[in-house]
Formats: sequence, structure tokens, C-alpha cells
Amino acid sequence: MRKEKAHGRLPAGAVWKLAIASRDGRRARPMTIQDRVTALLSEYGIPSAAVGVLRDGEITEFAVGVKNVETGAPATTDTGYQVGSMTKTWTALAFLQLVDEGKADLDAPIRTYLPEFTVADPETTAKVTARHLLNHTNGIEEAFGDPGAGDDIHERMVRNIADAPQVFPLGHTHGYSAALGYAILARIAEVLDGKPWDDVLRDRLFTPLGLTSTNSRPDQVDETRAATGHLIRSLAEGPVVTPLDHLPREFGPGGGISSTVRDVLTLARVLLDAGKAPNGGRIVSAASVREMMRSRVPVPDPYLFGPEWALGLIVCDWHGETVYATDGSTIGQNARLRILPDRNTAVVVLTNGGPRESFARRVFGEILGPVPQLPAPDPAPKLDLARYEGVYERPGTRYEVTAEGGSLSLALDLDPMHAEFLGKPARLRYELLPVSPTHFLMPSDDPLEDTRTVALYDFTDGAARYLHTNCRVHPRRGTSISTPART
Repeated sequence: MRKEKAHGRLPAGAVWKLAIASRDGRRARPMTIQDRVTALLSEYGIPSAAVGVLRDGEITEFAVGVKNVETGAPATTDTGYQVGSMTKTWTALAFLQLVDEGKADLDAPIRTYLPEFTVADPETTAKVTARHLLNHTNGIEEAFGDPGAGDDIHERMVRNIADAPQVFPLGHTHGYSAALGYAILARIAEVLDGKPWDDVLRDRLFTPLGLTSTNSRPDQVDETRAATGHLIRSLAEGPVVTPLDHLPREFGPGGGISSTVRDVLTLARVLLDAGKAPNGGRIVSAASVREMMRSRVPVPDPYLFGPEWALGLIVCDWHGETVYATDGSTIGQNARLRILPDRNTAVVVLTNGGPRESFARRVFGEILGPVPQLPAPDPAPKLDLARYEGVYERPGTRYEVTAEGGSLSLALDLDPMHAEFLGKPARLRYELLPVSPTHFLMPSDDPLEDTRTVALYDFTDGAARYLHTNCRVHPRRGTSISTPART
């Protein structure tokens, strides 16, 4: 563990205090967090993890494992990991700088800045705002086609969605936008700043924060310091190097950043210190940080991450304590950050295998104390099962909910190539265990797959209109999305 003087010590509770007894009955040294994370890596088959704790402005960090199973090169605290959708928090900060400067407004129509912006739904075309994009309530299908990989990619994405339909009516519910929503925000920034998005990020955030290990493009990453993503098909086989090195460039503003533990915690410090950088410089206003945290919409499935979504942040309820999260996954790399304002603390976990939410949850629990767990199923539900049955789908994803023998099950169709590579059948089936009339657990028979949660909700027409899982929303086949319905 790297503990330079400037970093301070791990916060109270950061040393796992269980003393391990030896076979002859003598007490061994207490197991540390680093020991525990090493053991968890072995249990989950994950090649490496880098963990950092920021408390009262001081950082302690360590790394365990290897950054590539084929080379055996060890991971260090300077190893760069792909942070996936954690990038959205960086994008939100850059956009809020524009708001601070009076160049942009969270509630002005997108067409104020992009007059050419058009989608299939006239109301969305006229009324969608940056706030809708930031909190994932815009409802626009990610039908941007192939926008290429040049510096004009975000301009092309906006141009390509002229006929994009709505997944749900504007503002009606939360439905995660993996790439499109934040690409539109990036295009606005490009127009207002007069430079490509990657230069906007560099000039507005990376350079002022002194981040020398954070990059927004794969070709900017130092390969000698970068972690390699791994997929885990079985513990017996062990982790295998991902077939795709990184996400396509269209995911840049929503998932393209690579970073280190220390740089991610610098981002967290900006949010904990009301918009200030560690050197005291102002990154965004305190008012903008408050707006990021307090402007919220409910999440239909509140159990996987949290019950509300703010502006580039997830809002979690940890036994009455408000905790903010920003997470991301690429193809074999994962980033999880928890920000606890009441404790002036942030913890980041970066890995290069999985994803497994339970791994990160257990690491957070070791450092921070008890964290929320998934709820128990209701042993005696009273459900009209016919109201849930149906096909819920979007391009590339299809779920089918059926009732049989007094219970519900869910089938997920996998892309054949994806299924073959993972060694899984083309159709996966899960039992749905009710937690409430709208929420269900989705346990898996695969020991490498965590139990997930799913929401089936909005019964305005008598049957559930939407399925929400992993933050994504899928309308029931035949659902009208032109007329907003009551929730």
C-alpha cells in the first residue's frame, strides 16, 4: 500500500479488524483492507483492483493484482483504468461551467444552441433541455447509426437522429442513455467553445485540475500504464483478455475517459469542496455543485444503484445517509465511486474484470461500514400475473415476461455472437421474485452473475407499460409512446 506522508492514513475503520487464528491457536495479524481485496479478487476471478480513499482532503491508495493476465505485469496506483460511464460526471461538470459563464442554461431548449436539432417527436424537438439529457429523462432512442470516428462525430450524431423515435414521452420516466444524451451535450459545448469535445474536456477540466493521467481518447492513453480489460466466463478458465480494447468513439462524452485512482478522487474532491480544485482554484460554482446533487428524478428500479438520479450523479440512500455515486463499465473494466458529503469522504474502486456489483459493494462495506443490500422477496405476493406478461424491447434488447405455475419468469435474448463468446445459451431465463407489486429480484443460476433487480411499472392501460433494469427502460410491445401516461 502506498502511504506517502502527504496522503495521510486510511480513515477509521479502513483496517479490517478480524484477527486470523492460526492452526495452533495463536492469533495472527489483523487482515488489512489490502489483504481482503486480494482475497476478493481471487474469489471473483478479477485480475486487479486499485482502491483509493479520500478523507478530509487526504488520499490513501493501493493496487493489487495484475493489469494483464497474459503479461503478468502488476497493477499499481498509477495504472490507468477505463472508467466508462463515470465519464458522464466529467461531462456534466464541463457543461455546468458553461452554465456558470452564462453561455448555457439547463432549462433552455436544445435548439437554442443547436438550431438544426430534430427528432421524430415534435414536442421533444421543441422542448428537450440539457436537464433532460443530464438526468436521462429525454426518452430519445439511440438511433444515431454509424457516425464515424472523426472530430465531427458529435455533429454527425445530432444530424443522424432526425428520425429517432421516442422510447417514452419526454420527461415521463427515467431511462438511461448510454451515448446519445451526453453526446448532444458535448456538441453544444463544441459549438459554444469553438473546439472539439476532447479539447473542451482538456482545457476546462484536465489541465486546471492538474490531471496528467486522465485522457478522453484511447490513442492518448499510455499503453505501458494501462490496465487491460478481461471477461470471466468461468472461474475454472479464469479471466480472458477482452476482444475489444475500448468502446467506440461515439461513447466518448458518456464513457470514453481513462483515469487513475488519484485523478478520480480529484474529481470527487471538486464535488466535496463545493466546486474547488485541490489547489484552491474554482472549477464550478458552489451553486452548480448543489444543483448537480439536488436536481433529481426518481429511478423506477431503485435497488441496483439508488432511488434517484441527479445531474451526472446517482443518489443513494445508505441507511438514511445520502451518498452520491458515479459508476461505469466498459468491456471488461469497471469503475465505482461513492461520495459521502456527511463524512467528507470518497472511495473509488477500479477493476479490470467483471463487472460484479457485489465485488464493489463488499469492498465499500469493508472500508465504509454496512452498505445497503438487495431487499428480500415478499413471501406472499398478491399479483395479477397477466398484467406483467408481454414482450418489452428496444433495438438490440428483448425481454419476454411470462407467467406459469403461479409465478413470473423473464427471458432475455442474447446476440448470437455475444452468447457464443461468453459460452452462454442464446436465451437466458430468470425467475422473477416479487419484492413489491412493481419490483422484482432476478437471481441467476450462474454463480458468476449477481442477482439483478427489475421494475415492471406504469399500469395506466391495465398492463405494465415499461420494464426497467440496469437503469435502462424498455417499453412493452404495442405501448403508445406519443401520449404521456400517469405513473
